[in-house]
Formats: sequence, structure tokens, C-alpha cells
Amino acid sequence: MLSQNIFLKILDKEIPARIVYEDDRCIAFHDVHPQAPVHVLIIPRKVIPTHADLKAEDIELLGHLHLVAAQLAEKLGIGDGYRLVLNCKERAGQTVPHLHFHLLGGRDLSWPPG
Repeated sequence: MLSQNIFLKILDKEIPARIVYEDDRCIAFHDVHPQAPVHVLIIPRKVIPTHADLKAEDIELLGHLHLVAAQLAEKLGIGDGYRLVLNCKERAGQTVPHLHFHLLGGRDLSWPPG
């Protein structure tokens, strides 16, 4: 149920998060189960359950999320190389039904990832 979404609770400040960036369109915070030395989640304030649910009206928001990711990579000291991951639906590993990017870095990242 979307009302029980952990990201919505973070957006509503119902549960704490280690926030590294916040504006009127998105918020970014450290993942509680990091997969790299730097692992930040970037989520829009607008509820969009999955990447497949994006609409034409979300183009500017999606561009903003990418720009925030690039700026955070520099701010967090991983500008020399990072990975931006977006999982779409459960089969791809999406565990929270709210569009989000994983910004990962701080070590060499191998390929393929999974």
C-alpha cells in the first residue's frame, strides 16, 4: 500500500533519515543498507511508483533528479566514478514502490552488477 511506503514516511519526516540534499522536487539520503562506501537514494517528492509509470509531464523532474545525482557525486567525493541505478518493478529488484535512484561510489564497481 502506497500510504505505508517507507519513502513517503521519510518525506513526511515521520521516520529519520541521513539527508544529504533536499529541495522542493526531491530528497536524497543515505541508504540504511549501503552496497558501496557511498550509497545515497534520490527520490522525487511526487509519487511515481515505478519507472514504467513516468509520464511526459515528468520529463523535467527526471532531468532534475539526474542533475542532483551529478552534483551529489561531486559533493560526496565520488565524482571520479559512480554508478546511478534505477530498478523497475520487483523482478528487477525494486523493493519500494516509489521511483528512486541509487547513487553508488567510493570503490571500484564491477560489471555486470547482478
